Amino acid sequence: MTPNAASAGPSRRSFLASTAVATAAVAGGMPLLAACGGGQDGRKEGATSGKDAQRLLPAFVASSVVAPDIPAKNGSAAGFTKAIPTAELKTSVPKKLGSGGRLKIMSPFWGTPPKNDNPYYTAMNEAIGVEVTWQNQDGVTYDQKLGAVLASSDIPDVVVVPGWNLMGRIPSAINAKFADLGPYLSGDKVKDYPNLAAVPTEAWQRGIFGGQLRAIPMPGSYVTDIAPMYRRDLFEKKGYSVPKSPDEFLSWAKEATDAKSKVWACDDMKWSAFNFFGAYPGSDKALWWNMRDGKLVNRIETEEYLEALEWTRKLYAADVVHPDAVSGKAGGDARNRFTAGQVLVYNGNISGWWGSVSEQATQDSDFDMAAFDIFGPDGGDPTLWAVQPANIFTFVSKKASEQQIKDFLAVCNFCAAPYGTKEFMLTAYGVEGTDYDMKKGLPVKSQQGVNEVNGAFDYTGNPAPYVAYPDFPDVTRGIVEWQQRMGAFTKKTSFFGLTVTEPSRWSNLADDFEQLEDDVVRGRKKISDVQQAVSDWKKKGGDDLRDWYKKLLDDTGSAK
Repeated sequence: MTPNAASAGPSRRSFLASTAVATAAVAGGMPLLAACGGGQDGRKEGATSGKDAQRLLPAFVASSVVAPDIPAKNGSAAGFTKAIPTAELKTSVPKKLGSGGRLKIMSPFWGTPPKNDNPYYTAMNEAIGVEVTWQNQDGVTYDQKLGAVLASSDIPDVVVVPGWNLMGRIPSAINAKFADLGPYLSGDKVKDYPNLAAVPTEAWQRGIFGGQLRAIPMPGSYVTDIAPMYRRDLFEKKGYSVPKSPDEFLSWAKEATDAKSKVWACDDMKWSAFNFFGAYPGSDKALWWNMRDGKLVNRIETEEYLEALEWTRKLYAADVVHPDAVSGKAGGDARNRFTAGQVLVYNGNISGWWGSVSEQATQDSDFDMAAFDIFGPDGGDPTLWAVQPANIFTFVSKKASEQQIKDFLAVCNFCAAPYGTKEFMLTAYGVEGTDYDMKKGLPVKSQQGVNEVNGAFDYTGNPAPYVAYPDFPDVTRGIVEWQQRMGAFTKKTSFFGLTVTEPSRWSNLADDFEQLEDDVVRGRKKISDVQQAVSDWKKKGGDDLRDWYKKLLDDTGSAK
């Protein structure tokens, strides 16, 4: 399921971009579909956890190179509010680990890919000691390209696979065609790559495919990334108080909506509603399941799921939702409606907070926004559920030589350098004087930097989750502190942290539910239609799938 469509590619470096690249910021949430179904004969179904996983996982050694201004807590990212002067940058990779060899890497790219001989790529290759040639593919159609490449015998040395592309035959291809990294990273072996050793264990757990450690994961906070964002400036101007319950929200929404003035209280709020009412996550099929009162229950079977849909339906029925959302124009347009003041609240991936603030800084000096805290169904504390701690993966071909694998890990270790290091600055900003300049103590990208230092190396290695917006430190504080508050109410479902490959005969069983949800909240279908669909789902294989997941849980245990 995709809470919000992205207008630009997901990139951890977007957390660090300056105002010069505001227009390139992620407009909504990155697609979160991490379906684990599909596959053909020969792939290994299920998941690996418990003792079996422990022998595969790298040892964890936290980085102490640079201390964050706001330490991570309750599953949050760490926060960095200040830019570190060039002269004070630390070194996390004291010597080149690359052998001078060559690697071809295929990855998604949103926009026009730069040429391979650009100054940024050249500088990165020189610093790492590996000559990387990028095979950047259109991010919008990446799943098609990925499927075709993995079905062929001609696979690049390294391939990036977003979690939302783990569908169809791709999971089986991963197990069949990508190398086991365990001999290089499991246990204390990872200490040869200190920046990779600082990646949280729960993220590495997601890198286990087919019983082997095959992927370098992009770690992220497990706290829900969909936040109810509101126009704090307009709330203050109108004298509104932030709602503290679903009932308060509906009452406020009716008061705040003024269609004649083209102002509506909110955009589509379905994904926040799931959080308000405590529904299990919809972002990964394995997270749909949780042990409850001794029984394994799916999110679509719960009262919380139905209550969230019914409440969202009431918003639409009260005409407090923007007409474009009613007609289904969601995603990036929702953020545009929000910044234009046409809606006062919208579901936003919290990483988009910086994008809106930096964009509006040059257009509307009064613009101010924030994320309000998620409340429970009765206005009390919420019950929130963790999302997966990694959702983009990078693999190396089974045909790669031992030296190519080591060169790949050299690239990953360099790119996983923490904030405040020379390696991080090069990876995040490129070449000073070419890709960026220091202005008033902040790195600001040139147009060349915007075009070239974007995507690619982002996917090969990443430090532990962090937020760093030195140009807007209040945004950094706002995001991290919101994560910390919400993290205090966050629990983990039974299959948290596991990469589960479902049997292909059931992998598409629930594909129609998102459309049904959207029809129900807009009044085109009824709650009773959802209940009937759940009944049909059970008969068509849902109960059998429950038994399969229960046996998996009994056999392997959870990763919590």
